[in-house]
Order: sequence, then C-alpha cells, then structure tokens
Amino acid sequence: MNRQEEKNRSGLVSVLALAIFMLAVPMSALAHFGMLIPDRNIVSQDNRTVALTLSFSHPFAGIGMDMARPAKFFVDLDGRKTDLASTLKPATVMDHKAWKTEYRFKRPGVYIFGVEPQPYWEPAEDTFIIHYTKTEIAAFGADEGWDRPLGLKTEIIPLLRPFGNYGGNAFVGKVLMDGRPVPGAEVEVEFYNRDNRLTAPSEYHVTQVVRADNEGIFTFACPTPGWWGFAALNEADYKIKGPDGNDKDVELGAVLWIYLDKWPK
Repeated sequence: MNRQEEKNRSGLVSVLALAIFMLAVPMSALAHFGMLIPDRNIVSQDNRTVALTLSFSHPFAGIGMDMARPAKFFVDLDGRKTDLASTLKPATVMDHKAWKTEYRFKRPGVYIFGVEPQPYWEPAEDTFIIHYTKTEIAAFGADEGWDRPLGLKTEIIPLLRPFGNYGGNAFVGKVLMDGRPVPGAEVEVEFYNRDNRLTAPSEYHVTQVVRADNEGIFTFACPTPGWWGFAALNEADYKIKGPDGNDKDVELGAVLWIYLDKWPK
C-alpha cells in the first residue's frame, strides 16, 4: 500500500468512526453552543482586520444547526458598545446557516464582541435556547478591561486573561445572571474540533462539565491548544410560547470562547 492509499484509508476510518460515534450518541445528549469565532484573538499593526463567524453548533461533534439573524451583535470597547448587526452577512458553518463579518481595528484596546441570538426552538428538549455569547480580542498591545462585564442577562467574566495563553493553562471564570454570581452554576466545556481531527473515547468525553463554587467561580484546565467554549446554563425566569401554543421553558446560556496557543518550540 502506497502513501496516498494509506492516507485515503486513514481518512475513511476517521469518517466511519465519527459516523458510528454519532449514531451511538442521541442528538439531545449533545451540548449546544453559541459560537463566536474570530480568525485570531490578538491584533497587531501588520494586520488590522479580523474575520468573525457566528453560528450555533455542537463544536466537538462538528454538527451544525441553523442560526437565525441575531437579535443583537455588538463590540464593546472601554464600556462603550457599537452595534455591528448591520455588518453581518450569511455564511455556512457545518453545513448550516450562520453569519460572518469583518472588523477593522483602529486603536489599542481590549475589544469584547457579543451576540444575543433569536430564541432557538429545540423540539427534542421541548424548550427554547438563548445563548449570550462572547469572545475577546486584544489589539496593539492593550491589556486592560478584559474582565469587565457587559451587562448581559447572563455572562461569564474571565478571571484569567482570555488571550496570550497556552494549551494546558487553567481557565478561571465567574458566572453572572442579572449581574449577580450564580452559586453552583453548571458549566459545559467543549473543544472546537475543527475538521473532526479528534475522536472522543466515549460520549462523556465530548462535553466536559465543571461546577462553580458558591461565588459562581469555576476553573478548568484546557489540555490542548485551540478554541475552547464555556457555557454556563440556567433556566430563565420567564417562558416563551412554543409551536403548540403552550408556554415553554427557556434555557439561558452564558457562553465564552477563548483561544490557547501552542507552546513555542
């Protein structure tokens, strides 16, 4: 068997393994994540424009869901928000409807991008899902304000600076709901498994789970470089009418995406 045949065979085995795994794991068991992924999270003078992609997906399994045009999309710099919703263009992520845009950075600062999506109806769980999703980009050497809250209904405040980190670092975050800590919040964690490069040993390994303490603070050590998503889930104090006309529960997710780099050689 030549090298190309070995490569093709390896690729086929990976695809089959993923297919078998997905058949074994019910869709309802997979964690949902709002996703806000820039092409990088540190901006230098040499390249001031960043591409951002917004989607709603199962990031490790590589299974997408359609995302309606977001209700809100903005960037916060030094506590001042700028509406970016009009810049969004249709895109495709994991074969499903998503959104994309580009942003040009003009001055130093820690820029926090945020998304409030339209409620997503999940029939398998008989509930609506709203994931308030954030990511941070540092520009031109700025290093202040990365732990500021945005005043979202629910959000994760990073207690580890969310840029300039290496794979293996321990991320620390604080879960807020209506600006107050959420004691004992459950936080789901997933790696963005681009191109399905990794195979989980079991369904339990797809979504890691960590519990926050009485102050809403949690810690998770990310074992490998790449994009990591943290989703703190809580039930809303209101309901939304479902397709059958009955009031349905609403899952509120505070989602934060961070990137960890490879250790330099």
